[in-house]
Amino acid sequence: EQFGTSLEDSGCFTRVCCPTWHPFTMTLQEINSNLEIMTMERPMTCPAGPGKCCCYQEMTFYAKGQKLGKIEEKCYCCVPRMMIVNGAGLPIYKVHSPTCCAGMCVNPCTEGNPCCGAGCCKVPFHIFPADQLDTDNGAPSVGKIVKVPKSLRTEIFTDAEAFDVIFPDGATVEQKAMIAGSSVFINANFFENQDEGNGGV
Repeated sequence: EQFGTSLEDSGCFTRVCCPTWHPFTMTLQEINSNLEIMTMERPMTCPAGPGKCCCYQEMTFYAKGQKLGKIEEKCYCCVPRMMIVNGAGLPIYKVHSPTCCAGMCVNPCTEGNPCCGAGCCKVPFHIFPADQLDTDNGAPSVGKIVKVPKSLRTEIFTDAEAFDVIFPDGATVEQKAMIAGSSVFINANFFENQDEGNGGV
């Protein structure tokens, strides 16, 4: 059941020329009342790459004028890593793709066979508690954001992306909102340059 809709507010030039790192503001509204559910703001900074130690991508979340928190890239090599923090800047969740080889490679088999069957074309990002030290050697995640295959009709006639979000047990409404908003952040950083530079959620 669809409960909300959102539109991206961004400049045409940066949208076309910098699809993976253009700044934008996106407000999620209720369908029937057009009341704001959440607003997401992303500044322009360097795009994701094979490694990063500065100029991190980030997205800040607001609701009714109050800052909920943000998601931000952290220093990484090979596998991009992100942190969700609350409005006071305290870490809540780590987010990164499942890994193998002591955290140096993305493990494409965690959702099943990546070439056929249940895992086909899925791209997972697992969610871990911020204070969990070992997230690279099979430690269980508490939630996940998974880019999933679209229907044939959607695949052919649109450039939208589809994500399944599994929230951690005990997550507050505000934390769930930021995790759901993180799927927009992930799409903008890692999938926006696909489909001729026009991605969406």
